[in-house]
Amino acid sequence: MKTSRVFPAAFLALVLAAPAFAAEGPTDAKGPVLLPPDVQALPVEQAILTAPPQVPPPIKRKHAARVVVNLEVREVVMRIADGAEYTFWTYGGSVPGSFIRIREGDVVEFTLNNHPSSKLPHNIDLHAVTGPGGGAASTFTAPGHGSKFTFKALNPGLYVYHCATAPVPMHIGNGMYGLILVEPKDGLPPVDKEFYVMQGEFYTQGGFGASGLQTFDMAKSIDEHPTYVLFNGSVGALVGDKALDTKVGDHVRVYFGVGGPNLTSSFHVIGEIFDKVWTEGGMKYAQEHVQTTMVPSGGSAIVELKMAVPGTYVLVDHSLSRAFNKGALGMLKASGPEDRVVYSGKEIDAVYFGAAAEEGSASARREAELKAKIAAEIKSNPAIASLTKEVQLERGKQVYMSSCFACHLPDGKGMANVFPPLAGSDYLKADRDRAIRIVLKGLTGPVTVNGVNYNSAMPPQPLTDEQVADVLTYVTNSWGNEGPATTVDDVRRVKNETH
Repeated sequence: MKTSRVFPAAFLALVLAAPAFAAEGPTDAKGPVLLPPDVQALPVEQAILTAPPQVPPPIKRKHAARVVVNLEVREVVMRIADGAEYTFWTYGGSVPGSFIRIREGDVVEFTLNNHPSSKLPHNIDLHAVTGPGGGAASTFTAPGHGSKFTFKALNPGLYVYHCATAPVPMHIGNGMYGLILVEPKDGLPPVDKEFYVMQGEFYTQGGFGASGLQTFDMAKSIDEHPTYVLFNGSVGALVGDKALDTKVGDHVRVYFGVGGPNLTSSFHVIGEIFDKVWTEGGMKYAQEHVQTTMVPSGGSAIVELKMAVPGTYVLVDHSLSRAFNKGALGMLKASGPEDRVVYSGKEIDAVYFGAAAEEGSASARREAELKAKIAAEIKSNPAIASLTKEVQLERGKQVYMSSCFACHLPDGKGMANVFPPLAGSDYLKADRDRAIRIVLKGLTGPVTVNGVNYNSAMPPQPLTDEQVADVLTYVTNSWGNEGPATTVDDVRRVKNETH
């Protein structure tokens, strides 16, 4: 029997019913809590909050304190990928939200402020809180308002916090999550470097890399089909000059969490082994010498590793399509002397990095510079209404570095007897529509390029029309090639061919 899915009605029912069984709405204010004398006598300190990937300094005191935490919700438009923006809902203006560090036994006076520019009410559920909703009901806060509650940190651990306002997956899926560390009374073992990394999914109506301001897609979220799976809220947030920086000999600790709202992460650092892993955010490390650790949505882990040799180490979700096709990739760079007994080879091959490789990163920076110049010209001369060919070339280079260069190489020369060259290619120059068709639909079978026969396969490329136009403009104007720009209209015309 065939059944149909009535999405709008189901969604409406979900949103209307959610506050009753999952999300937390407002509760009446009860007035300031009357603290007992021993709590009132505790020293008061302001919590240090840090944006990712930074972590507040370790707690040195050996006694409890009354810790004041002030966290602000802001709805802000920020970069999600090169050329693409998204309206993130944030704690502290970053994704993930500010890192909070307290000590077991602390009494925390927590204030959540919702900036007046916000469009929606928000709250916070801290998994470190013992009490209904983890504080969510006590912090339901309208735009332009603030809410306060007090809790005692009874249990040490690394805990996720997130918004619990309906629809909860949408609030989390827009970036409303972070980590709070409750240090044990005796503290954690000292290390040289600490970093803060969280993974989360983003469900956009446009495809991966689609330009412009992107919006949340509820259907994709319900079906758990994310457009992006990201470390620290954007593609490339931890690559290039934003990579985590260490030195050979450093003991490194990473506080890693998964905001979700749906996926479990297989956290792995390519070329390294975790010396110790505190699984599920607990305070007893459960394993040593671990290659990959599973971290569930709404969960966390603490990993430690020692940097033995210099190089670039790649952080990934080892569900690798998420890393290389959806953005869950970062870098940990170690500088210092080599130890050729430990490792004699060269640094990781750039093919792993795609657009995050040095050439791709340089191209992104160059595109940003050109866009800034164009914006200035547009401001002084309204007649300028479109991007220049030079910007299209830089944008196309980024697509090439992420999708093409593994086979055709950065210099466009291809691989002898396997993949034909693009540099100086007579086959490429002969028919621009054919080139567009190959990128869109793929090519299998024999071809002759510059008098040499090749017989390999190129699959269709999952690119937007703009990306196809950009990459072909780059290819046909690089390595000595010269040709006109390929436009989005050219791509759409070929795409709509009936033959």
